[in-house]
Amino acid sequence: MDIRENLKKILNTLPEGVQLVAVSKTKPVESIREAYAAGQRIFGENRPQEMAAKHQELPSDILWHMIGQLQEKNVKYIAGFVDLIHSVDSLKVLSRIDREAAKHDRVIDCLLEFHIAREETKAGLRLQEAEEILKSEVCRNMRNVRIVGVMGVATNTDDEDIIREEFHHLKEIFDDLKRKYFSKEASFKELSMGMSGDYQIAVGEGSTLVRVGSSIFGEREYRTK
Repeated sequence: MDIRENLKKILNTLPEGVQLVAVSKTKPVESIREAYAAGQRIFGENRPQEMAAKHQELPSDILWHMIGQLQEKNVKYIAGFVDLIHSVDSLKVLSRIDREAAKHDRVIDCLLEFHIAREETKAGLRLQEAEEILKSEVCRNMRNVRIVGVMGVATNTDDEDIIREEFHHLKEIFDDLKRKYFSKEASFKELSMGMSGDYQIAVGEGSTLVRVGSSIFGEREYRTK
């Protein structure tokens, strides 16, 4: 795998205003260093403790994005340095992020994760659940988190019409929340959707953050116990 060349090919397909999150989960620090040397600065991980370990070994100007489902008990591992959390799917998790961020005197940017796929196994909020969070007094009183957009994962299918429809739906959710709750917040601008197999469709539907891993680093490497 030529990581530098892969990055160049992908970046050449992205229009201005769309950022690439290089999904480095399960990948060794050497691969991240190679991508870093090629100019990449945003990396996505899905395991807080793995992200924290890599953060210790790698350059301090890397922007770390948490893209996997986040349990309350694990927020503490990343609260001191994480740049953006893509996967907020409950008020409990958001509250824990707020509390842990306060300990570090930080404001952590977050995305609300929505369930847009046909597979019920995928995580994420429904619109009504998200609105209940945003309307809650608990959320309104938070001072150490900032909701800057939404995220979603499309159905794992070869049917591009289904994928496009789901991304279009997420863009509608983003627009609806922007109008109702964030009309005066310039920071509410991120739409995280699209991965290696469908990011170009996502870009066509308005994505501002694409999460690409295997097309940069090769297939995932899973540890065996």
